[in-house]
Amino acid sequence: MIPRYTRPEMAAIWSPETRFRIWFEIEALAAEAMANLGTIPADAARAIREKGEARTAVISQADLDRIDAIERETRHDVIAFLTWLGEGIGPEARFMHQGMTSSDVLDTCLNVQMVRAADLLIADMDALLAALRMRAEEHRHTPTIGRSHGIHAEPTTFGLKLAGHYAEFFRGRERLVTARHEIATCAISGPVGTFASVDPRVEAFVAEKLGLRPEPVSTQVIPRDRHAAYFCALAVVASGIERLATEVRHLQRSEVREAEEFFHKGQKGSSAMPHKRNPVLSENLTGLARLVRAAVIPALENVALWHERDISHSSVERGIAPDATVTLDFALMRCAGMMEKLTIYPDRMRANLESLGGVVHSQKVLLALTQAGVAREAAYSAVQRAAMATWEQLGTPDGKSFRDNLLADDAVVLDATALDTAMDPARDFAQVDTVFARVFGG
Repeated sequence: MIPRYTRPEMAAIWSPETRFRIWFEIEALAAEAMANLGTIPADAARAIREKGEARTAVISQADLDRIDAIERETRHDVIAFLTWLGEGIGPEARFMHQGMTSSDVLDTCLNVQMVRAADLLIADMDALLAALRMRAEEHRHTPTIGRSHGIHAEPTTFGLKLAGHYAEFFRGRERLVTARHEIATCAISGPVGTFASVDPRVEAFVAEKLGLRPEPVSTQVIPRDRHAAYFCALAVVASGIERLATEVRHLQRSEVREAEEFFHKGQKGSSAMPHKRNPVLSENLTGLARLVRAAVIPALENVALWHERDISHSSVERGIAPDATVTLDFALMRCAGMMEKLTIYPDRMRANLESLGGVVHSQKVLLALTQAGVAREAAYSAVQRAAMATWEQLGTPDGKSFRDNLLADDAVVLDATALDTAMDPARDFAQVDTVFARVFGG
């Protein structure tokens, strides 16, 4: 986790203090379930709960150092924690971890943390969706040029552009919700997952208290296909962020200047060139998206563990779980802020739309000619001939508009009125409200 790209709410989920408190809660709940079943004394479960809560209420740096010191000797993190916890509980500590294995604690804790992280990410998505919807509605009918291959295609509206991104992030939110559900499982099944020394009812009790579901077959570890799907969902959302960021970067180019990131008072764009206003937020988001996606391949490779359990996944998850969630959390909130304050230039959009002399209406003229009885190939040739002439004459003293070049071509059997009807800009936006209703409802 890089502090520069870390928000405290998400960082807290992955702190050692939080992890150890969750470990304790798992152990305390398991003890309470065992006490209910008569496996351990009820007094022992109460002591574990009361003294353990006092022990973990405030975990100081000295406590962390003590746990680390024990781990250096035992070479086992869960045993180190249980030893430290037992020092504060006393004789009743012998009843902790009865029939359990370290994966029961580690995997259940990791899933609790991933669920909490997902909840923050879903809230982040809601903020981004709200920003996109607000700006899409604001520019529902703001004309701009649609581009394919970076080249002018046909007119669209800036609101439609943003509606497309909204729809993508809405799908991304649904994927996060699904990923949260899939990862919300608990395993308290003991060595190789057979429940040989722990009653399955203990697992059910712990799962319910933690807001999880029992893992149907845990094999000692929770199957890593769940985790792989989770990180894939994060990566798809990150790719959506990059797609939006790339659009902003293109629109802010000096030759385009249709939109740009808000430039704050006192902000500097370059150490050398005082005139610069660079798309630093969207470029940053592009890089952050790459970091989130980097978790996908390791997560997929973690699925293939040896037999009932190995720990080749452990070191990977200690890195990618906090890093991917922290980075995506930061990126989503930065993206929402960028879109809320995005500066949009409708006049520049219209100027760019009209800059090619009307050739962006070529398809509508083509269709009008075919409806007037001209064969499609002949119509295409005539329209392309006029469009190429317009394109090549742009900016020259003798340059003509697309409309004028069409009227000068004998193969174009449309009079001026029919041509103007075909090229009416209103036709480009006739179905904008239909698309908005599909995306936003109503």
